[in-house]
Amino acid sequence: MRRRAVDGLRRAVRGARAYIGPPGDLPAFVIIGAQRCGTTSLHRWLSEHPSVTPATGKELQYLTLHYARGERWYRGHFPRGAVSFEATPYYLFHPLAPERAAAALPHTRFVAVLRDPVERAWSHYLHSRAYGLEPLSFVDALAAEEERLSRGDDRARRAFSYAARGRYAEQLRRWYAHVPRERLHVLRTADLAAGYHGLLDFLGLERHTPAYVRHTRRADPAPMPPEARHALEKTFDRSDRELATLLDWPDPLWQ
Repeated sequence: MRRRAVDGLRRAVRGARAYIGPPGDLPAFVIIGAQRCGTTSLHRWLSEHPSVTPATGKELQYLTLHYARGERWYRGHFPRGAVSFEATPYYLFHPLAPERAAAALPHTRFVAVLRDPVERAWSHYLHSRAYGLEPLSFVDALAAEEERLSRGDDRARRAFSYAARGRYAEQLRRWYAHVPRERLHVLRTADLAAGYHGLLDFLGLERHTPAYVRHTRRADPAPMPPEARHALEKTFDRSDRELATLLDWPDPLWQ
């Protein structure tokens, strides 16, 4: 609970400053997700780049929770006259984010990082438990997920979307319906370091090698219940095959 309070205070202060400071340029690129897939590490690496100035903080949530605050508020998080970016992993999953991105960021490039959805779901569950949001066991939480998400509110979508967020193909198709493929770069968590220079090429940045230190908001120390792993592997089988076809990636994807 204390961690949630501190994070909330930081976001409130950052948001207030956005109204006060001068508006900057819109971001050159945005990391859109997926959650628990290495976006924090990638954010840190790109922030180390000598030609890049990051936004005032990670997870601005403009295209999701704060779109009504308007472009002026969003610009208040970025510098003027510099290559800048932000990272909000909820963007990939939120149903309205692609359409809003197309309207608000017509020249911005986007980056998605995808992890084995089984491992991602478990990491997400541990994350929600650590923040005091999840009272159920993992098996019970998976069973309750569909009913929870049917409420349609952002709190449920963010906290309890353990399996839903791993169905990457349907999320990417939603983005491709609004944003041209050539502006959206997709890579796997396992390929972050090996594919980093290729990502810099996509972003139009000169080659730079960061420390490649893994950054995360929490570790994943506990083993996943075997029955949950088996159920999730069956759940994601079709989605993974669709993803391999959509991106022309080799199948199996996560070995």
